[in-house]
Amino acid sequence: MHTTNYFDTFIAVSEDTAATAATEPPTRASPSVAELTYRMIAENPYRFTSDDVIFAVWADRRDIPAGERESARAEFFAKGQPCMRSSDLGKRYGWGVHADAEGRIALVPVESEEYERMATGEGGVTVTRAMRSKR
Repeated sequence: MHTTNYFDTFIAVSEDTAATAATEPPTRASPSVAELTYRMIAENPYRFTSDDVIFAVWADRRDIPAGERESARAEFFAKGQPCMRSSDLGKRYGWGVHADAEGRIALVPVESEEYERMATGEGGVTVTRAMRSKR
């Protein structure tokens, strides 16, 4: 079984982001992956792991019923999936992602003091970056 979870890790915004301040992904008639991901994490900081968020967004967009989600999750993670480093939240919208010791995640705005502290590895977190948008 594959996982996208990180532990004691901070995912800083990508090197090529144009964002100087964090913004919410725009609301659309059919919510984007970034919008659903943002909403789930912002409304529940340090409640869900990356696996929880990525699977829930995928399942919600496909209208998978609650009774089928356990088997769908096992099938979903039977192969590797893109992690939070590939999310538009860090590539485009200016959000860092912090994973605590239990793998639960929260968003950190790029312009905040908390972001600056975490981006230096303060507190023993491993620092990585969101993937670049361009090669």
